[in-house]
Amino acid sequence: FFFEFRVMLPLSLLRAAVGSPIMVELKNSETMNGHLFNCDSWMNMNLRDVICTSRDGDRFWKIRECYIRGNTIKSLRVPDEIIEKVKEETSKQRQSSGRPGRGGRGRGGMGRGGGEGRGKGKGKGKGEGKGK
Repeated sequence: FFFEFRVMLPLSLLRAAVGSPIMVELKNSETMNGHLFNCDSWMNMNLRDVICTSRDGDRFWKIRECYIRGNTIKSLRVPDEIIEKVKEETSKQRQSSGRPGRGGRGRGGMGRGGGEGRGKGKGKGKGEGKGK
């Protein structure tokens, strides 16, 4: 099998999943299944119509609405349609950007790091070091 690996940031995936069902596994091994209706840049999120499952999987709670702090999240599961949607959007953005990859001129940009006029220490100034 050949898998095309592209970087997909979890935050862009999460923002695309607003309004969709999502499963969140917490660091304490509890799971929350519900509809994502809000998230922020720290991955804090609000879910509606949530079914919370205990870490053992033997107890369930139905919660109308809950808030999950981003640093308590272990993993997320979103529908495949959302992943495909984000893949399409990122490929369109790359095509429209006009240049492949990232970056610009490298370190320093134009006019820096050429060797002349570097630093403040002792060295060869005007006329020094010629003819020695």
